Amino acid sequence: MASIDLVPGTAAKADDNESAWSKLFYYATAHPLGVVGAVIMFLFVFAAMFAPWLTAYDPIGTNPALALSPPTETHIFGADAMGRDIYARIIYGARISLAVGLGSTLLGSIFGVVLGLASGYVGGWVDLVIQRVVDVLQAVPLLVLALVMAAALGPALDNTIVAIAIPLIPYTARVIRSNTLALREQPFVEAARAVGMSEFRIAVRHVLPNTVAPLIVIATAQLGAAILTEASLSFLGLGVPEPHPSWGRMLSESAAEYVRVAPWLVIFPGVAISLAVFGTNLFGDALRDILDPRLRD
Repeated sequence: MASIDLVPGTAAKADDNESAWSKLFYYATAHPLGVVGAVIMFLFVFAAMFAPWLTAYDPIGTNPALALSPPTETHIFGADAMGRDIYARIIYGARISLAVGLGSTLLGSIFGVVLGLASGYVGGWVDLVIQRVVDVLQAVPLLVLALVMAAALGPALDNTIVAIAIPLIPYTARVIRSNTLALREQPFVEAARAVGMSEFRIAVRHVLPNTVAPLIVIATAQLGAAILTEASLSFLGLGVPEPHPSWGRMLSESAAEYVRVAPWLVIFPGVAISLAVFGTNLFGDALRDILDPRLRD
């Protein structure tokens, strides 16, 4: 005798859940490096969120008795020249790197989407003006433009986010514009016009949602670039100032003077930067392969 579902829709929900898990398992097995990148990113996010529970030491608290102390059982990454625990500074430094990376990527993506959508959908002189501005911004390397902006705005957390976000705008604008140019000629856009829908509503409700996939891919790739740029600015003294623990500033304070006598001051912050950028790049590559239909099997 066939079983009867007492609750309508229960079987459908179970099938949907099973289908979602099967798709997730398929993508995980098809892109193992993407899983590695996702795990690395999760670990850094976890460390940033639960930093007070992962270390008992104050990242800005000094102890001259521990100056240049090598890694031990109590200080597993050693201590710097001021006696500050390196492990605590790296854990709390993840907050700075992720805050700057996510903030600058989000800010750059918002302005890039607005400019790219307006340029690709409106066209004409609007497209001409926006693209010339984008050309000027894109002509300057990301790090150089970020250096100029950081020097003009001054060393501060908010200023660092803005300084990194501005060079990211043209890359997002280019991608969104190219997708918008292709989407505005699609039949569903013509159908929306035929029923009397306004151009603004068509652009926001029909064209913009179809650019989400490439936007996610480029935003993930830009996250790693933003983290690396923040470390570079902090290394040069133009990024996040003291007393905030920053991986780039940790390298700047230790690289020249203590690299031979206390190499752990350089190794551990360098590994943290490398892993963060490596993880975001792996995850971004996997997302590109999954979301781009041209790269699917």
